[in-house]
Amino acid sequence: MSEDLFPSEPAKRAGQAYQVLARKYRPQSFDDLIGHEAMVKTLRNAFAAGRIAHAYVLTGVRGVGKTTTARILARALNYVGPNGEDNGPTIDMPALGLHCRAIAESRHPDVLEMDAASRTGVGDIRELIEGVRYAPVEARYKVYIIDEVHMLSTAAFNALLKTLEEPPPHVKFIFATTEIRKLPVTVLSRCQRFDLRRIDPDVLTDHLAGIAKKEDADIDREALAMIARAAEGSVRDALSILDQALVQTAATGEKAGPDAIRAMLGLADRTQVWPLLEAALSGDAKTALGLFADQYKAGADPSVILRDMLEVVHLLTRVKAAGPEAASHGAAGEADAARATEMAEKLSLNALTRAWSLLMKGLSETREAPDAEAAGEMALIRLAYAADLPTPDEALRMLKGEGAAPSAPPRGGVRASVSAGGQARALAEPREEEARPEPAPAPKARRNSNGPVLQSFADVVKLAGARRDAKLRVELESYAHLISFAPGRIEMRLNERAPADLAGRLTQRLKEWTGEQWIVTLAAEGGAPTMRDARTAEVMAHPLVQKALEIFPGAEVTAIREPAETPGVEEPEADDEEDDDV
Repeated sequence: MSEDLFPSEPAKRAGQAYQVLARKYRPQSFDDLIGHEAMVKTLRNAFAAGRIAHAYVLTGVRGVGKTTTARILARALNYVGPNGEDNGPTIDMPALGLHCRAIAESRHPDVLEMDAASRTGVGDIRELIEGVRYAPVEARYKVYIIDEVHMLSTAAFNALLKTLEEPPPHVKFIFATTEIRKLPVTVLSRCQRFDLRRIDPDVLTDHLAGIAKKEDADIDREALAMIARAAEGSVRDALSILDQALVQTAATGEKAGPDAIRAMLGLADRTQVWPLLEAALSGDAKTALGLFADQYKAGADPSVILRDMLEVVHLLTRVKAAGPEAASHGAAGEADAARATEMAEKLSLNALTRAWSLLMKGLSETREAPDAEAAGEMALIRLAYAADLPTPDEALRMLKGEGAAPSAPPRGGVRASVSAGGQARALAEPREEEARPEPAPAPKARRNSNGPVLQSFADVVKLAGARRDAKLRVELESYAHLISFAPGRIEMRLNERAPADLAGRLTQRLKEWTGEQWIVTLAAEGGAPTMRDARTAEVMAHPLVQKALEIFPGAEVTAIREPAETPGVEEPEADDEEDDDV
């Protein structure tokens, strides 16, 4: 419906105050709403069946039409034809009804709008509840529209609950909010909820084209598409940007093209994002930095450039994972879809997922860094550097000297992988227990009829893991220097980082688990290296790890893990000073 439905008095007089496009073209009926067909269909069926709820909650991001929809719904509930014909509530309002203008201009005595952002207290709600008792003055229903309802205080919500659950038959509530999760579930359960989603870029572009035509504005469709993307699904934001674009070209009469919109919004040149990403993924840092600098000098914001690169990486990943037809399901045009199909064939899925992670990290840094340009350049340099690094499966093939990814290493071996940052990670495979050297000979074990067999200190550690006492297991591996082990007796030295109650807890747990009394004694000096230190030395001496460190100079082994550990047992995070990763 056009702006002519409710021409305001100032607008009737030439030369009076200008009305922005967001207000001038605000929808006045359900036929004018775009992108919310599912909601309109549900309401139409409800009105036709006479199943009209007493409370509605409309949620969505800013500018998608929550307050506008609330006013249209209030009109539909109270619609009476221009000649007084009253056929009850209706979604179809072809002509201006008796109450329509007053409701649209927020001055109807029976349609009360309340801004919860400025009236959050329980006193405001009590005032509202007092008015609920009285019948409407002119209209069919008394409608309460509460905008930004999530801003109400807890006491205000509690005061509203009883009335909201059982309001008089002549009262309807319509809530609007951008933060649906902040509403108490007790309120949500009493309302019918409608999620007003972001408007699709193509739909929003068509809408902007229609408004530009009404305004006799000459603007490229590509420029309108850029505005729609910048608005991120918000109609109000899109109209505000369009208003700004038309003002820029109004004095000269020039056509508003993509370059003008890009300069106005600080957007990146979409056509240059492809070669920029291609240069970075191919490891050509010099070309990538040059293209980035050109866009920055042209007015593009560094974070916008990286965000556009992320969109392209996402498109390439979709094509790589689901085939060329997946490109047509996104916001990409035909040219982008064809280019994505061609470029995705040259890249591996591992490289694309790695690029996504690096760009996401770079985008976060760009938004927080004091120098956004420098942060953007650093993100591109990392991306270009990572292009020369092998993916984990490629690193394994290089280490093995094979043309294909190896199968599982032999039992007792070591698996090594290399991260995108150039760090080698050695993962210890399960080994036969008897192959691991013990600091003391394992004596003959003793046990009761129900207790486990404990032949060594390693069995004690393994038992702690099996009984899901991960904290005790980690402490024994990290802090205990074994001196001697015998059935029912353990002698050890604890290093300075060990908890003071470690020996006592070990004694108590062993009695619970074995059913027998154990004696744990502590010595002031001596003892073998801790199990973790011994395992670290063993792994570092392994030929495969040595080969990995030789291939990747400067890399470090950051963690050693035993894949055969008890499932479901997680190690607690250690303090920085107690971190024994090497």
